[in-house]
Amino acid sequence: MRCPTCGAEVPAAPTCAACGAPLAAAPVATGSLRWQVVGGNAFAAARVELAAGQAVRAESGAMISMSGNVDLQSELQGGLMGALKRMVTRESLFVSTFTAMGGPAEVLLAPPVPGDVVGVELAGRALLVQSSSWLGSDPDVQLDTEFAGFRGLFAGEGLFFIRMSGRGTALLSSYGAIVRRPLPPGARYVVDTGHIVAFDAAMPYQVRKASRRGWVRSILSGEALVAEFAGPGEVWLQTRNLRSLAGALFPLFPSQQGRQGGLGLGDLLGD
Repeated sequence: MRCPTCGAEVPAAPTCAACGAPLAAAPVATGSLRWQVVGGNAFAAARVELAAGQAVRAESGAMISMSGNVDLQSELQGGLMGALKRMVTRESLFVSTFTAMGGPAEVLLAPPVPGDVVGVELAGRALLVQSSSWLGSDPDVQLDTEFAGFRGLFAGEGLFFIRMSGRGTALLSSYGAIVRRPLPPGARYVVDTGHIVAFDAAMPYQVRKASRRGWVRSILSGEALVAEFAGPGEVWLQTRNLRSLAGALFPLFPSQQGRQGGLGLGDLLGD
């Protein structure tokens, strides 16, 4: 196998014999898409293996590299109306399609932030996905935008989800690791709204205050709002969220009114 870090051809093993880097597992075949995680779990990317004539769709700008025989086309997903829907989810207006021409090929895809990548086989079901977590999918996977109602607004996740349906593999990404939680019938599960990656579209949920004892206890807990899901179904969670990171970094940067004791970018870099 080839080491994704140094490119050396080495025997299959936990680490590369040439550079010592961890080696990715064998490609996973889910549906018609063969792919594997490269780069480690903290800075994961997806290496998609394409047979001759096979294609994969991805978020515009997600491509790291590709074989020389891959044809790349970018187009407005779903035409003008589809592009307008994607604009309200803060996604790129364009979707890229990579097609292997004349032989097998590979495409490396990565999300814009460090974190995890997982593949989900839809098998005819529909998922609701937070707007930043779609990385790529089979061409047969249908992408649409679904109104989340004011539950999404109150949860801080926005008014719209990406709805994935059909058959094939969807590649999801996150900031932090992705944890899958299957829920049996009747089970209830509570998730901080900033940690939701995706969930079954048919699964009922409600956004409520974190503590049932009132708003004061909810706010003091640091959680405020949570989403409560009712099984059966599945939920995918991310172990970190960018809002918390931004809150942790904010005191280190000067405000518009002055430094107020914070560190500037030059201070952080040692300038």
